[in-house]
Amino acid sequence: MILNIILALASGLTNVLGRIINSNLANKIGILPGTFYNYLTGLITSALFFMFSSNTLRYSPDKFLGLPVYAYIGGAMGVVVVGISSYITPKISALYATILLFIGQLFAGIIVDYFTLHVLSTGKVVGGVLVLLGLVYNAFVDKIDARTVENS
Repeated sequence: MILNIILALASGLTNVLGRIINSNLANKIGILPGTFYNYLTGLITSALFFMFSSNTLRYSPDKFLGLPVYAYIGGAMGVVVVGISSYITPKISALYATILLFIGQLFAGIIVDYFTLHVLSTGKVVGGVLVLLGLVYNAFVDKIDARTVENS
């Protein structure tokens, strides 16, 4: 259990750091080229992990063609995520971007659960709204603090 918690925290950390690195790259060479190089280095890294792991590639046309169409759109959605993240990261703080992404993921999960499991978790909806309200409150306080500093 502890290992899973550590891995989840590491995933969150690398997510934020990767978003900042991708944003810096996009600022230097553009969003689309930055996204392309992000995926190119991801492909190379994946290939290296694969080559040095004990897994083997077993390509089966039946297995490949037997998957539903939606199974193949993850990569395309990842391109959209990297592009949007590269665009918004320099415009808002890393903390706000992280919280907004979390809120978006939370509500997307709630919607997916509703349509696939026919379950609507009131607690998760209320929790998401509370996190959103906390973010709005924090942004309001930050704005007041910024005005106070300007007037000093």
